[in-house]
Amino acid sequence: MSALGWGKRWAAGLVPLVVGVMVLAGCSSGSDDSAGSPAPAPATVAAYPAPSVPASGAGLVLPAVAGAPAPPPAPSGGVRPGADWPTYHGDATRAGYVPTGPDPANPAVAWQTPLDGKVYGSPVVVAGEVVAATQGGSVYGLDAVTGAVRWRTHLADPVPGSALPCGNIDPISVTSSPALDPASGQVFVATTEAGVVHQLYGIDPVNGGVRSKRNADVPGVDPATYLQRGALLVSGGTVYVPYGGNYGDCGQYRGSVVGLPTTGTGAAKLFVVPTPREGGIWAASGPAALPNGDVIVTTGNGEATSGNWDHSDSVLRLSSNLALVDGFAPQQWAEENSTDADLGSMGPVLLPGTHFVIAAGKGGGVFLVDLAGMGGVSGQKGQLDGCEAYGGGAAAPVQGGGSVAYLPCSSGLLQVRVGPDGQLTKGWQAPSQVSGSPLIVGTTVWSLQQDGALVGLDAATGAERARVSAGDATRFATPAYSGNALFLPTNHGITAVRLGG
Repeated sequence: MSALGWGKRWAAGLVPLVVGVMVLAGCSSGSDDSAGSPAPAPATVAAYPAPSVPASGAGLVLPAVAGAPAPPPAPSGGVRPGADWPTYHGDATRAGYVPTGPDPANPAVAWQTPLDGKVYGSPVVVAGEVVAATQGGSVYGLDAVTGAVRWRTHLADPVPGSALPCGNIDPISVTSSPALDPASGQVFVATTEAGVVHQLYGIDPVNGGVRSKRNADVPGVDPATYLQRGALLVSGGTVYVPYGGNYGDCGQYRGSVVGLPTTGTGAAKLFVVPTPREGGIWAASGPAALPNGDVIVTTGNGEATSGNWDHSDSVLRLSSNLALVDGFAPQQWAEENSTDADLGSMGPVLLPGTHFVIAAGKGGGVFLVDLAGMGGVSGQKGQLDGCEAYGGGAAAPVQGGGSVAYLPCSSGLLQVRVGPDGQLTKGWQAPSQVSGSPLIVGTTVWSLQQDGALVGLDAATGAERARVSAGDATRFATPAYSGNALFLPTNHGITAVRLGG
């Protein structure tokens, strides 16, 4: 079963988590809307697919899946082959929730494969093969069970950091997470290459052959001032490539999304945040997508610090053709712009079974936004404070209604309960040493730290269930999942951790 399909994660009888008494109480087209005025309301939004299951029990429990086939046996102490993992956090929602995955049972490193550079992006898994791209300019196909290198394709030599006007990645080649398109059978990878240009490659995951290549730069700009960090999104026959700026915010960049057909030819689509400068779309999790193909992004701080809202420091909804449809910004967007406290440091997380999106950023606010009417400036449906978030979050449906989200706050991973009425409540919070972008497998929340500690926490209570040393990693690294294992991007290559089963 492929994990890409919009509703497939929730299909075939899969059931949501139960959160009971254990929970603690607690950047274009479009117009420049004036501050405080809502953007035009979109058409009604259907809830993201999720089953309706009566509430039962206390704590956070995943009932058995009726009629689910038995998984194939794993080698003794090894990795079991499993379903595809085609994109960052498993599907276009970026929810990062695997209902039927195993909870930890003596988890351990199954294999570690060194590659030719740091791996910033989360790998994809297709047909028993882990596909990972490096800052060394190469893409690898690794056997998911053994870690053996099946193929390596060197796309281009990396660019030295000194070739860029600012930044903190040296050398630089592939920074974002790749994405699989099951329809065309290609894994898409974006590179930074000599002369500082960005290219999009379509790779055959069977043998590493290059099936397509085209320029992916924003037209008419200096590509050296643009950083392609956000995960690629494949949706509706288009590869969406987001851009922000380099560390230091040098140059006249503006947050952008380029949409390129998966066929490798045809006209590009383009969205540019309508701000004079900055407004980067840079969160590592990249854009998310709705069932109708609309694209959701978060944007960083822009240059405007007064006057009309410039759609920086925002959550924006774009059509599949990248026209601005609707948006939200905090009341203090202009103040946040002036202090580099942008909302774009964590990507959007769509809450399963609802039409809500949750966003959090450098400013410390957590915002619940209704995609059926995002409300413009100060249009949130709920708000909490105290979470300076970076990377990507995760979320799961709750039996009886509502959702639970896990946010990568710099002060420690935070559980947030979202009631059926949209009320936000803080739950447990992990120590500050556990702040990596989370993934939910079964009833365990997994988080990879920069020092290499992979930490598994009880999703209901936050109690530590497991800790494995996986190898030091970059700040925004997050796992991929398939079979009975997590596949982790590290500064040295890919590490597979067998969870159990």
